[in-house]
Amino acid sequence: MGVVDLIHSFILKNNAMAEISTYLTFVDNCEEAFNFYKSVFGGDFQTVMRFGDSPAEYQGAASEKKKIMHVSLPIGEKTILLGSDTPDSMGPVNKGNNVSIAIHPNSKEEADKLFNGLSAGGQVTMPLGDTFWGAYFGMFTDKFGIHWMVNFDKGHQR
Repeated sequence: MGVVDLIHSFILKNNAMAEISTYLTFVDNCEEAFNFYKSVFGGDFQTVMRFGDSPAEYQGAASEKKKIMHVSLPIGEKTILLGSDTPDSMGPVNKGNNVSIAIHPNSKEEADKLFNGLSAGGQVTMPLGDTFWGAYFGMFTDKFGIHWMVNFDKGHQR
């Protein structure tokens, strides 16, 4: 086993850092896109949640109920491709602003640290807070124009 393998093994065993995933956003064709990705990568979806599945107070227009709120597709041992359709209230989706980096911290404290550090000088689009799906979640665009999501899943603390 080489040095890189030893370091990687240590990190995995000790959960020494947050995990990062790619999050793709679409205009009404997330389901089609993820079915295509599934046909290429194989496997099964871990999660498929539609906007209509959320509590009534969080739902938007009736026309958005069948849109994908969140989908996750494992594409490797530690890699998950994530995605959603974008509700009209979030503004237009353009090529270039439809990819976010999703961070999965190990604790609420790490979520706060990463969110506050990376969002400094940027634009917060959704402050960190508890969500109906059981996560501590927030979104922002950093000062360099990169879109980020921080999601600490309280039910799966590592």
